[in-house]
Amino acid sequence: MKLHKESKGTITVASILFAIIAAASIYFLEIWSLLIIVPLLVIYSLVFWFFRVPNRDILDHVENVIAPVDGKVVMIKEVEEDEFIKGKAIQVSIFMSPLNVHICRYPVSGDVIYKKYHPGKYLVAWHEKSSTENERTTVAVQSLTNHKVVFRQIAGYVARRIVFYCNEGDAAKAGHEFGFIKFGSRMDVFLPLDTEIICKIGDITKGGIDVIAKMRD
Repeated sequence: MKLHKESKGTITVASILFAIIAAASIYFLEIWSLLIIVPLLVIYSLVFWFFRVPNRDILDHVENVIAPVDGKVVMIKEVEEDEFIKGKAIQVSIFMSPLNVHICRYPVSGDVIYKKYHPGKYLVAWHEKSSTENERTTVAVQSLTNHKVVFRQIAGYVARRIVFYCNEGDAAKAGHEFGFIKFGSRMDVFLPLDTEIICKIGDITKGGIDVIAKMRD
């Protein structure tokens, strides 16, 4: 199983803690140490599972909007996007549990025209205000269909580490990685009002594969 590059520090710390606790448990508890080691081993294995990088065949897209992350669609509504679009947009929000793949992908192809990091709170990621009050990043892409599409990584109550690698002027390719969020969070996509929304609330998405909307060329 291939691991994401963001896993290095976390796995190193987890390995050291596991070794120390396991050794202390065996020394002091002997056979009863299994009551600690077995659950600890499960948690340790989940750390590796969290940072997995699945093999996915990413296609080329022009009009399609691709799910940027693995997760569950929790919101589809018309909102005011005040940071970049400065007007009404359709917001599609996808919540990621700690068990999901946490690679963040471009939802559309085009050119990166804006990026910004915002420090903030750590409300639970499904809270509606987390989109504007939590620690987050905002990226905007001028799509191949000549639309401005904004998407936002949002830190949750557990997730305290957001990474995004893109820069203004970069070429964005739908389904390809632009960032990563550690341990549970949310991602919002803001689309033009005339976008055809294909997904619905409750849908389970596979990042880079599933089509969640289609924009008019």
